[in-house]
Amino acid sequence: MSKALIAMSGGVDSSMAASFMQEKGYECIGVTMRLYDNADVAGKSEKTCCSLDDCEDARSVARRLGIPYYVYDFQKDFRSTVMEKFVCAYCKGETPNPCIDCNRYMKFEGLYERATQLDCDKIVTGHYARVCHNEETGRYELKKALDATKDQSYVLYALTQDQLAHTEFPLGEYTKVQIRQMAEERGFVNARKKDSQDICFVPDGHYQQFIEQYLGKKLPEGNFVDESGKVLGRHKGIIYYTIGQRKGLGIAAGTPIFVKEIRPETNEVVIGSNESLFSDTLEAEDFNWISIAEPGPGVEVPCTAKVRYRHHEQPAVAKVLENGRVQVVFTEKQRAITKGQAVVLYDGERVLGGGTICVTS
Repeated sequence: MSKALIAMSGGVDSSMAASFMQEKGYECIGVTMRLYDNADVAGKSEKTCCSLDDCEDARSVARRLGIPYYVYDFQKDFRSTVMEKFVCAYCKGETPNPCIDCNRYMKFEGLYERATQLDCDKIVTGHYARVCHNEETGRYELKKALDATKDQSYVLYALTQDQLAHTEFPLGEYTKVQIRQMAEERGFVNARKKDSQDICFVPDGHYQQFIEQYLGKKLPEGNFVDESGKVLGRHKGIIYYTIGQRKGLGIAAGTPIFVKEIRPETNEVVIGSNESLFSDTLEAEDFNWISIAEPGPGVEVPCTAKVRYRHHEQPAVAKVLENGRVQVVFTEKQRAITKGQAVVLYDGERVLGGGTICVTS
C-alpha cells in the first residue's frame, strides 16, 4: 500500500486532504509542524494556525480517521529560514511574504525530508491548487485551483519538479463550500472552523511589534521626504510603512499622499502622489521556473503576472536577463509594485514560475 504524509494544521482543509487520501487507498500519517513557541509571537488571534488548540483539532481528526498522528518540532528551522528572513526584509525596506518561505522551506523541504525517511510516496497538504503531469513535455505542472476565490498557487511557485512529482493537493478540484459540507458529513470537529488569515507568528497583525520584540530594540525614527528630498516630517521607523500606504503618515497635505519609496540606507520614507506609484517594469531574483523549462536569456515569454497575493493578473512579457534575474514588463502600469513581494507568472491556469521582486521602475 502506498503511504502519504499529511501536513495537518488543525483546519478543515488539511483534515479533508487526509480523508481524501485515505479514501484513495493510501496509508496515511498525519503530522503537525510545531513552528514557534507561543512566547515568541506578538498577540493572539483565533484566525492563526499552529496553536495548541490546532494540534488538538488535528489529533481529533486523525483519531476519527484511525491514522497515526505526530507533532514534529521545526522551531529552529522556522526561526532561521522564515522569521529571520521576515525581519531582515522589513529592515531593508521590503515587504515580504513569509507564507511563501514557509511552504518552500518548511512544508516542501523540511517535511518532504521527513516523508522520505518514512518511505512515504506522497506529501499532502490542504492547499487549493493542482498538480498535473504533462505527457508531451515530461514536466509536472502547477495549476490553479478550480475555485478561483480560494486559489493558492501564488504561494507555491517555488516547488521543484521532484517535489511536485511527490506532492498532492486533493482540494484543488473542490470549492470551499463543498469541503465544509463533506467535513460535516464526516463528523470532523473543525468543519466550521474559521480559516487562518494572519501571518501565523503575528496573529494580531502588529508585525512592527513582533519585529521590535525579535530584535530586542526599537528602530530609529527618520525623515519623511518628498521626491525632491525636501523634509516633510518625521516617521516612526521604516518598518511601519509599505509602498502605497496612505493612512497613519501624520502629514498634513492639501492633496492625498502615499508612501512611494523606502530608503533604508538613509532611513528615509519618500512620499508621493498616487500617480507616482504606477510603474510597468520590475526585476525578480531567486526565480523558479516551474511548469516550463527556463527560457534562454532574452527569450520573451508572453504571460499574465501578479505582484501580490490579492493582485489580479495582468498581461505582461517576461524574459531572463544576462545576470540571471527575470524582467517582467506589463502592458499597462501597475500600482505599488513592492520589493520583497513575489511576482508570479501564469499561462492560463498554469503557473510558469515566480521570484522575489528586487527592482521596480
